[in-house]
Amino acid sequence: MSEQPSDQQGAPQQQVSIQGIYLKDVSFEAPNGPFSLQGQPQVEINLGLNTTQKSDNVHEVLLSVTVTAKLNDQTAFLAEVHQGGLFAVQGFSKEELGPVLGIYCPNTLFPFAREAVASLVAKGGFPSLMIEPVNFEAMYFQHLQQQGQAAGNA
Repeated sequence: MSEQPSDQQGAPQQQVSIQGIYLKDVSFEAPNGPFSLQGQPQVEINLGLNTTQKSDNVHEVLLSVTVTAKLNDQTAFLAEVHQGGLFAVQGFSKEELGPVLGIYCPNTLFPFAREAVASLVAKGGFPSLMIEPVNFEAMYFQHLQQQGQAAGNA
């Protein structure tokens, strides 16, 4: 994501560059093994996002994906991936920075996290798991709305 300034009179150039994408933490548990799965499991997927400013223009974004598969109240497997990315972000106001870190960055990280979860599940001996695409824009604005409601209730 790179944008040119709207006026050429010294306005700061908006730019986002990927400094690195990496797995920060990975966990897989299959307490009853893959052969205990007789039937269609109930799969629950939870997403989390955490951002940390590492320096003036560099932010670490961690996308966490937790997948729990249960059958008859027994856990078939639990897979958790924390997909990290370092992003250099320049030329954005505070108001513009939120959507960059809350929408653009997780959209960039999600395919890597999805592949890592699918690989863990397959290596655990379970049938293929494909996580559907996620609308991070809707999630971001829902989060803002919840924050606004919480501030109104305080």
